[in-house]
Amino acid sequence: MGGDEEVKLYGMWASPAVRRVEWALKMKGVEYQYIEEDLAKKSHQLLEHNPINKQVPVLLHNGLPVLESLVIIEYIDETWKGNPILPIDPYQRASARFWATFAETKLLDGTKAIFLAQGEEKVKAIKKVEDTLKVLEEELRGKKFFGGESIGYLDIVLGWIALWLGVGEEVADYRVLDAIKFPKITSWIENFLHVDLIKENIPDRQHTLEFFHNFRRFGFAIPNK
Repeated sequence: MGGDEEVKLYGMWASPAVRRVEWALKMKGVEYQYIEEDLAKKSHQLLEHNPINKQVPVLLHNGLPVLESLVIIEYIDETWKGNPILPIDPYQRASARFWATFAETKLLDGTKAIFLAQGEEKVKAIKKVEDTLKVLEEELRGKKFFGGESIGYLDIVLGWIALWLGVGEEVADYRVLDAIKFPKITSWIENFLHVDLIKENIPDRQHTLEFFHNFRRFGFAIPNK
């Protein structure tokens, strides 16, 4: 990165969306300033740079804001050319984008539904998430990572599973991530968490667990995209 470039990331430590952007920046070797936001008392800078949904992450590159984590990751990949995150092949790039959208709409949104549901609605939401995990399990067939032999775009997008899904299960008292049902995903999580870039840039589980317990109890704002 050139010395005249300014890169800032507005985030919040417990947000998986923020972490995936940090992983992308670190994969590229981009130097950046991290600015922690208190989402109960959002800064003037955050509201100025993201007046639309007033959420993190926000990437500020030479004064220009980029919003939404998946968009930010693609922006990072296109701006800093070394160490590509998305596949080079156009078909594989399109496939990775499809699976990322699928994972966001089916799995991430599905787990949020479980987290907030009760009774029969919770049972239905759990079934939908299990069905989604079955599809992703097949996508991992014959691969160490979703990106192949090393982590790539889809691994970063789905990286929240490695910590946050288990935390959500414990907080909301449910279980979907079964090692017998989903051995490939379980193996992928273990491999993912052993990547130096990831294990050095993931929040403490106990601290994260406490945060989400408080969120469920008191309902304060949490970033999600």
